[in-house]
Amino acid sequence: MTVLELTKTSNDTLRTISPVPTMLKNESGYVENIFEGKADQMIKVANYIKEKGFIPESLIENEVAWLYSNLGIDDQYFALESVEVIAKHVMALYGAKINAYIRDEDKEGYASSSPSGIPSEHHHNNQHQHQHPSMVDINLKRESDDNDRAVYIHTSKPGVSTVVGPQYEKRIDTRYLNISSRRCSYRLESYRSLGTVSYSSTTQLRCYFVSRCQWVDPDVSETETDIKKVSDITFLSRATEKTLDLYQKVMLNVLTRTGPVIEMFEIEGIRQKRLVIGYRQQTTLNLFSALSDLYHYYGLFSSRKYVEQFANGVTIITLYLNPLMDSGSNHHLDGSHPPPPPIELSILQIMKETSLIYCLPTTPLQSLFQEAKLSVQEAIYGYVGFVFAGHFLNRLGSEFVSLASIVDQNNPVHLDVLARLKKRLRQDTFTREYVLDIIKRYPVLIRALYVNFAMAHYIGSCSENSLQPSLSFQRLHMNHVLNEDEIIELIRRTVVNNHEYMVFESLLTFNRHVLKTNFYLQTKVALSFRLDPAFVPQGEYPIRPFGLFLVIGSEFKGFHLRFRDIARGGIRIIRSRNSEAYSINFRSLFDENYWLAATQQRKNKDIPEGGSKGTILLNVDQQEKSVVAFQKYVDSLLDLVINPGKCGPTNERIVDHLGAEEILFLGPDEGSAEYMDWASQHAQKRGASFWKAFTTGKSQSLGGIPHDLYGMTTRSVHQYVLGIYRKLGLREESIQKIQTGGPDGDLGSNEIKISNDRTLAVVDGSGVIFDPDGLNRSELLRLANGRQMVTCFDDKKLGPRGARILIEDKDVRLPDGHIVEDGLRFRNEFHLSEYAACDLFVPCGGRPESVDASNVTSILTGAGEDGRSPKWKYVVEGANLFFTQEARLALERAGVIIFKDASANKGGVTSSSLEVLAALSMTDAEFSEHMQMGKDGSLPSFYQAYVAAVHAVIEKNAQLEFEAIWRENKRTGISRSMLSDEISFAIVKLNEELRHTSLWENSALRRHVLSEAMPKLLLDLVGLDKLMERIPMEYLRAIFGSYLASRFVYTYGIQPTQFAFFEFMSRYYEKIAALAANP
Repeated sequence: MTVLELTKTSNDTLRTISPVPTMLKNESGYVENIFEGKADQMIKVANYIKEKGFIPESLIENEVAWLYSNLGIDDQYFALESVEVIAKHVMALYGAKINAYIRDEDKEGYASSSPSGIPSEHHHNNQHQHQHPSMVDINLKRESDDNDRAVYIHTSKPGVSTVVGPQYEKRIDTRYLNISSRRCSYRLESYRSLGTVSYSSTTQLRCYFVSRCQWVDPDVSETETDIKKVSDITFLSRATEKTLDLYQKVMLNVLTRTGPVIEMFEIEGIRQKRLVIGYRQQTTLNLFSALSDLYHYYGLFSSRKYVEQFANGVTIITLYLNPLMDSGSNHHLDGSHPPPPPIELSILQIMKETSLIYCLPTTPLQSLFQEAKLSVQEAIYGYVGFVFAGHFLNRLGSEFVSLASIVDQNNPVHLDVLARLKKRLRQDTFTREYVLDIIKRYPVLIRALYVNFAMAHYIGSCSENSLQPSLSFQRLHMNHVLNEDEIIELIRRTVVNNHEYMVFESLLTFNRHVLKTNFYLQTKVALSFRLDPAFVPQGEYPIRPFGLFLVIGSEFKGFHLRFRDIARGGIRIIRSRNSEAYSINFRSLFDENYWLAATQQRKNKDIPEGGSKGTILLNVDQQEKSVVAFQKYVDSLLDLVINPGKCGPTNERIVDHLGAEEILFLGPDEGSAEYMDWASQHAQKRGASFWKAFTTGKSQSLGGIPHDLYGMTTRSVHQYVLGIYRKLGLREESIQKIQTGGPDGDLGSNEIKISNDRTLAVVDGSGVIFDPDGLNRSELLRLANGRQMVTCFDDKKLGPRGARILIEDKDVRLPDGHIVEDGLRFRNEFHLSEYAACDLFVPCGGRPESVDASNVTSILTGAGEDGRSPKWKYVVEGANLFFTQEARLALERAGVIIFKDASANKGGVTSSSLEVLAALSMTDAEFSEHMQMGKDGSLPSFYQAYVAAVHAVIEKNAQLEFEAIWRENKRTGISRSMLSDEISFAIVKLNEELRHTSLWENSALRRHVLSEAMPKLLLDLVGLDKLMERIPMEYLRAIFGSYLASRFVYTYGIQPTQFAFFEFMSRYYEKIAALAANP
């Protein structure tokens, strides 16, 4: 049987990469524990028990001997425990047997549960449990005060998961294994006793021994790969040379990939199988306990289990798995699942499903799997359906759309009521808890819907020489497969109300629209689904996305959405301060992603790429796992875009219902800027042909142009600020400004560095600093240059009316006498407070919809001599979606000059586009010479000049759009916020039309437009002819269309005359004719 030691190779196929033997000798792989003092200790234990008098003297010898000999407990137990502890365990075992006997007497020899206070074993089938006398229940634990060691012992029936009781394996996961790191790790040895707890019982004992690792070399590098240098001292002394060799190979494989390495070995002469799983520490949760549920489901039990940790951050779990003597006895009799298959077949399925459990070790549907009401695949599918329903079930319906179409869009009261109704409908109709409760009620519907899903995406082996179908395939063909009409009828017959029907109908909607998924890949690290976005209601989301991905991992949930085949946008990592914030973020996750992408689509009007955006919402208990979450998110997206329909040597591939090549381009956003290098390099390792252009904002050593270092987004934002000053004849030094987004962030720090105004307040994640007389600019620059939060502001440099309020502050008195009861609330609402009055507001950070129809009224008054003027005169949006459109319109009606995000902060996307253009234009050698930082830290002269050229393009595009918006506002009276959208829509629409006209076929015109659109530096370095050879044709068409469309709309506005485009193009033909006449 083949050992599956799997990794992703350069062409993203799967292969066996190590000649590890497939057959092992019938040896444990560890030096056996032998406790020399066992006999003497046994005598001392008996004497101790005799002194206590709890067991009749005539029975003491028998009870002690049973523990020491008949049970077959590993000697490690006796070596670790004291006489007193072992004696107490003997007495506990004796008491448990008495208790079991009493229960049998009380219940005529039959019992389904233990009496109060003694946990019971819940079997997979309670009917079968009643056929046996009451089980002897023993649950013993000892955890050291210094948390260095722990011992757990409990009665355990082979092949049975428990859903109540002490749950020691889950405790071990939570207390020791989940938190293991290079700094502090825990290893585990677990043994099942060879004998039973008494002559009349079939129950055995399971022992767990946990100990803190002591590294051979505590200072070893995390890049070290020699197992003897990164091992725990105890492991190194106990592991055989064969085990060290095996683990060494597993370790090397773990270090070359993102996900788990899964291997299986046969054992000479017996049916036992040894399963070895290697992975990086803290890349999954609760895997150890989840694996037990998995092999129990298939009628197997473990005789030994080991968890070994290594100082380079690798974890290796080894399970010694055996078939039950009567495999069918533990599985239920209701016919919903067959008896477990032979171990020779089930072990292969366990290997497949281990990768699924690695992705999602525990879900809210775990109990249905433990009780064998659902398989692991069905349970995880049900959880995915729950996540999907949570985002797309709470839709507003046709009634809301009709109401929205008739209200007065210029009436803030109407808009406020509509916004409140929208939030109420989404939050209250179907809560997450309500949806989950409905899904858990009907396992039969989950099974039917899963089969419908699997029939479309499970491909099995794609080898014609496959000897036998997998268990997954067999399960799908056991019963009649329902078509959609039959599933709908089954749902109608099964549920009891319309809400329940809607929940399961949403799962069917999910099935209909999944085009690709990595659900059945063995090497996945998170689950990803490419969805056809046709189900997204246009009443709520007016522009239909081109493509939509849903990604779910053990640390996060996320989306990726794009509006054009070739599209670009950042990946935003969203954190939640507490459970309440997480619930809000979860409910709004898709909305936030959609509107960020829509904003990006409008923002990208000047560049070839359309708009996209990705979001990663960290689970509430995984706020420190941003690196792991990002890596899993990216790897899972790559699963679906790199050769999805091709079959590799190990016969795995993805069913591709899309049937078209896809390329994704990712950029930096909140929380992800520092991960762009990894994503690009990982795409290269995965064999993505587009790896150089896969991410932007990379480090300079990879040829990237970091947005924050060069203030790319701020360059664009500040041009709008300067435009206002220029039009109104204002001096920057006299302008009072506040900003959200602090000196620790990209926009916040660069806004401080590029401006010369009088800043009154800065708000960031740590709190607020404000001074009505103006903050000390030198101190602000110090923080901005050091990328420090406002908590580091030297409060000695505040004026007498200034204050620094941090989010943890309580009941702080301000200089004017006002009491701040809660610093967090003060920070969150500062922009709405009386202290926020100023000339210019530049939001450089903050949560979406911080100002909406419900709170904008607090900004419309509070300034001026009579207090009736708006708090701000001018607003330039640096942060995305800080205002809702309703709020912008209300501010404009009150006289505020506001420029929205899609126009003002497009500098970053322009920089990214030009970064990609350079990568596409040059050979690898040219790119290395002209765009990549040298090993000595020096930057090529071309690179420095190219950055300056990018700055110039950003500033020029910002000036052109500013002038167009200002001019059209004066000419038409249309609000600037509306004009921003209309200009974007006009450019995007014209771009699409131009790309499919005969203009592109005009060679002279094509060359002239491309020469204008591309940076002169690239033209001088490479030449137009070579650029046109190297850059993909569709990308060149996009450059051609976007350049002409943006220049036309910026020049002629949103309502051009019938002859305007003719006049516009005539100028190009005149230039071409002049060049031809004077070559």
